[in-house]
Amino acid sequence: MSQITKRALETSLKHLLLQKPLNKITISDIANDCGINRMTFYYHFKDIYDLIEWICKEETARAINGKKTYETWQQGFLQTFQMVLKNKPFISNVYHSISREKIEDYFYAITFDLLMGVVEEKAAGMSVAEADKKFIANFYNFAFVGLLLDWIKKDMREDPQLIIDQVSALIYGDVSRALNRYHVNRSNQITQND
Repeated sequence: MSQITKRALETSLKHLLLQKPLNKITISDIANDCGINRMTFYYHFKDIYDLIEWICKEETARAINGKKTYETWQQGFLQTFQMVLKNKPFISNVYHSISREKIEDYFYAITFDLLMGVVEEKAAGMSVAEADKKFIANFYNFAFVGLLLDWIKKDMREDPQLIIDQVSALIYGDVSRALNRYHVNRSNQITQND
């Protein structure tokens, strides 16, 4: 029942965003549109921004849907762009209504897992510190989220497939090369310490 109510609240917020900007929407508006009382809203979310964060995470997780391997990461990112485009009124309104830092955090949290999956896969059998793997994943995560937010800022006009193709061409093989450098450096440190 909890997921059904959350989805209903999501639908109501998206419906209201077609009529007015986020800063004009209240919890009472969402509850009334959804046909519930305000306390039911607070049972699920602490405020509207908590609902927005949940929507962003849910939508992005569905878009990525297990595309966390080296062979499928491009598809996961493309589906993220397509999800944003499908939810354009919602995403645009959120983008223009809350701080860039907050929306960055929403996307960073989800896409980091995708990139970490790719890094872990390519690091199999290598001696690479966890901190180094996270650094590599974060590096690519910042680049991807930056491109995504720039695309949103420019009203989502460019074809997402072209963006993904450019990113893919730019970083082809780079994750493996970076991991290999960290692996070599780590191996040299271990040898020197013996």
